[in-house]
Amino acid sequence: MAAGFLPDPAEPLSAGFRAAVQTVLTTFLDGQRPLLEGIGPELDPVLAMARSLTAGGKRLRPAFCLWGHAAVGGDPGDPDVLAAAASLDLLHVSALVHDDLIDGSDTRRGQPAAHRRFEALHAGSGWRGTGTALGQAGAVLLGDLLVMWSVELLERAVLRLGRPHEALQLAQLMRTEVTCGQYLDVVAQVSPLREGGDRAAVDRAHRVVEHKSARYTVTRPLQLGAALSGPLPAATREALQQYGSHVGRAFQFRDDVLGVFGDEAVTGKPAGDDLREGKQTLLLAEARAGLAGAGLARLDALVGRPDLDADGVAEARDLIEASGALTRLETLIEDHGRQGLAALSGGALAEDGRVALEQLAHAALRRSS
Repeated sequence: MAAGFLPDPAEPLSAGFRAAVQTVLTTFLDGQRPLLEGIGPELDPVLAMARSLTAGGKRLRPAFCLWGHAAVGGDPGDPDVLAAAASLDLLHVSALVHDDLIDGSDTRRGQPAAHRRFEALHAGSGWRGTGTALGQAGAVLLGDLLVMWSVELLERAVLRLGRPHEALQLAQLMRTEVTCGQYLDVVAQVSPLREGGDRAAVDRAHRVVEHKSARYTVTRPLQLGAALSGPLPAATREALQQYGSHVGRAFQFRDDVLGVFGDEAVTGKPAGDDLREGKQTLLLAEARAGLAGAGLARLDALVGRPDLDADGVAEARDLIEASGALTRLETLIEDHGRQGLAALSGGALAEDGRVALEQLAHAALRRSS
């Protein structure tokens, strides 16, 4: 554990907590070095990328796991609980590596995305073939390696805690759900825009959000952390489920808003990147449902253009606002936030855990990055 880290429910995402997670990840990756060196020097840049990509970030999933444990009376200062929580960031970075490749994103957290780093490695090494091919293959394999490492780090921790069964089942479920949710998202990107009507697109976007984001970001980390304390009473399980679904949905809706209206200097992603990628988010589904005629045709012409410039981004933003979609998303964020916080009163949760989960809900809903 990082020196000086004291879990504080009033600051569940404190600098001390983030540093403690980083210490766990750095120590774990240091432990992988001898194995990779024994395989060959070709893996040196792979480990270096793993280190770089796991540095920083909001640490939301580890925080939900740690404070889910505290919410059922567990000790959030237990180093094995911290290690289990930190494993979720290895899983998250693996998803980001694959997500950036799927979306063709150039940057992540203000730095080159993994596939772009492999392309640069190819360009600087004088190798045969194309940088694009190495970028694609390298990102797939790095993402896979990070998934396997997340499993290894989690299993070590839960076995030391002596309660592996339910926690590992929840982790397996989480990995399956987020992968299937990602596939639902990919299918949504290639499906005809008018298939089943505009409201069908809205319904599909909600389904993607629940499986790709809400359960993965909040519900399963919460439940996993709680399971590290042993079997849960039904009322507690239901409270965490309701809180996780509502707060997780609101988190993703905020992400949708930031993907179009966010400040590039804060988000670390180019302004309007979701528009260029043509991401079929709930924000865009609601915008299409709220537009007609020339406005709808113009939005369709702008979204999905890789060369969309600042003026095009501004025009698309204006159309989305005019459709009422931004207002609807902000209302949904507030509504889900209220329902999530209300759920905390129904599970007989420990006070420190309840306070921390309230703070985490506010951080997830009102973030700017």
